[in-house]
Amino acid sequence: MKRELNRKERAEHLYRVITSERFLTKQGLGNEVPFFIYPFPAEEGLTMVEDREDLVTRIQHSGTRVLDLNLYDLALDILSERGILEQVLEIEADSSKGEIKELLQGVLDPQAHLIPHIGQAIQATPHDVIFLSGVGEVYPYIRSHNVLNNLQSTAKEAPTVLFFPGSYTHALATGASLDLFGQLHDDKYYRAFNILNYEV
Repeated sequence: MKRELNRKERAEHLYRVITSERFLTKQGLGNEVPFFIYPFPAEEGLTMVEDREDLVTRIQHSGTRVLDLNLYDLALDILSERGILEQVLEIEADSSKGEIKELLQGVLDPQAHLIPHIGQAIQATPHDVIFLSGVGEVYPYIRSHNVLNNLQSTAKEAPTVLFFPGSYTHALATGASLDLFGQLHDDKYYRAFNILNYEV
């Protein structure tokens, strides 16, 4: 059993992997989509914001271009562009959580709205790797496995790294699961690689 890496070791591993030619040229993936999960302890959510920003800066300095996308910011952009952000904020106090969830899930539907928005960013910004963060902030309106499933056709050129507050486990009996915050065990997603297990 491998010991858990600490925060500094994980950051160093990520930097080494993401700036490696093997990773950037998608070697050893066969025909799999170049999706990677970076699971981290949910309680490190706030420090992860800093760690990710530091990582982006370091990686950019090495000459590798990062497209850094935050699902929460994208959701706000979509709500603003569609002219309903103010409306959502106004009705939030008088609406049930279920009503708000239903409304936001419709407006932020990955296939219809979120992925096209991400696709525009991918087209508009030269990059070598894509970072996706903000998973915890958009739960339960946007589920990470839905984003990944719908993103497969849009983001297949460059490797994509999903920063995931929780665990990503592979077990022969149950398959792979994304366990958000280490608590919610219902997001099945099989096609991504755990970047902490990626060797360069």
